Amino acid sequence: MQDTAKYLIHAKLSADGVIERSDVVGAVFGQTEGLLGDEMDLRDLQDSSKVGRIDVSVETEGGQSFGDVTIASSLDKVETAILAASLETISRVGPCQARIEVTDIEDIRAAKRRIVVQRAKELLANSFEESVLTSDELHEEVRESVRAGEMAEYEGYPAGPNVADGDAVVVVEGRADVSRLLEFGVKNAVAVEGTNVPEEVAALTRERTTTAFLDGDRGGQLILRELGQVGDVDFVAFAPDGESVEELPRGELLAALREKTPYEVYERAREAGDAESAREVATGSTVRDAGNTEESPIVGSDGVSIHDEVAGEPDRADGSTDTEESSKTAVTDGAAITEQSLVEQVDRTTEAAEGTAEESDEPTTPTLGEHVREVVGENAGTVRLLDEELSTLTEAPASDAYETVDDAEGAHALVLDGELDQRVLDAAADRDLQHAVARTTGEFVKQPATPHVRPVEGFLS
Repeated sequence: MQDTAKYLIHAKLSADGVIERSDVVGAVFGQTEGLLGDEMDLRDLQDSSKVGRIDVSVETEGGQSFGDVTIASSLDKVETAILAASLETISRVGPCQARIEVTDIEDIRAAKRRIVVQRAKELLANSFEESVLTSDELHEEVRESVRAGEMAEYEGYPAGPNVADGDAVVVVEGRADVSRLLEFGVKNAVAVEGTNVPEEVAALTRERTTTAFLDGDRGGQLILRELGQVGDVDFVAFAPDGESVEELPRGELLAALREKTPYEVYERAREAGDAESAREVATGSTVRDAGNTEESPIVGSDGVSIHDEVAGEPDRADGSTDTEESSKTAVTDGAAITEQSLVEQVDRTTEAAEGTAEESDEPTTPTLGEHVREVVGENAGTVRLLDEELSTLTEAPASDAYETVDDAEGAHALVLDGELDQRVLDAAADRDLQHAVARTTGEFVKQPATPHVRPVEGFLS
């Protein structure tokens, strides 16, 4: 019946006493018999396979019973609604006063329609080819074929040919960014393909000297925050504010890589709450770590670093090169800021923030990884909801995951020491959760774009 059903009736049950599943089934048949006429008799509808079996789950606590009732229907929507409404006329279950409330009538075909639409898009995109190309399109196709010849993959993600064997990697957002870097001779870039950093790329960053080179928008900052939590970042570079890596001309792109910033310097400014200083540190300003003069190599087309490549630029009249001049100072709001003064500025801001934190004696908010380790460790067998600041909103037994998520307000992430099934995932999507971390996952008939689902193993390595 489930394979041919069009709708699923979901209802909540409560009773003032202890009841069993058989009491509920008997009450449904007994108290709806003759209510809707012979054509809508529930037994006859089941015999003709127009209505499926009555699925009931009942739990008893404190002398009261609570449960869920689910009935599959292949009737039309009007008849299904009438049948659902008839359930609410039930006033007794067994010897107890009871109440049944229909919470939802789910259209099973909606999920199938989404699959049909998605597949139709894929067929439309892949099965029809344009027979006529303009001259510009021909030129671009030839250029793309050259770039595609160099494009490789790392664990299924777009990457330059030197990623697998090089000592350093550049993490970018998308395939177009990898292609742009290849065009200018940088062959050790790998893309995360969106804001959800894959575990394969996170593991790679823990093994190599890593530069995060991201777009100058909020999406780039969010990717950096997640990459800092699940991976290991050594240097940071951003495209100018509002621009993307794939749009940068050669000079700006290579300059941004040359003038990359140690991740610790950027992170200190961000944690201090000084967004402007953090932005200056990560875009356009050359900042070096006072205790470390080495920089990660960015491998070019001939196997030499970008720094070696620009070392041969013409000298200026005073004996310095353009690169040296741009590396010594960075212009912000019309004023020249030396790298030493900028580091001192960030350190002062950090010290002030640390002093304020000590005075207020407020605990530091845990990271998502720390929450995961707590939930699967000392708080095993629980579900925890987090807000946008990764503070704990609520915590409950893992068996109550659906009710906890369904009742949540303002939740941003879910950590579950148990199985993430379709029902809990749908509730998380309805509540606009962005992340879901679970020990195991069930088989999903439909998987929404958010939340991003990840296993706990990625946070325990």
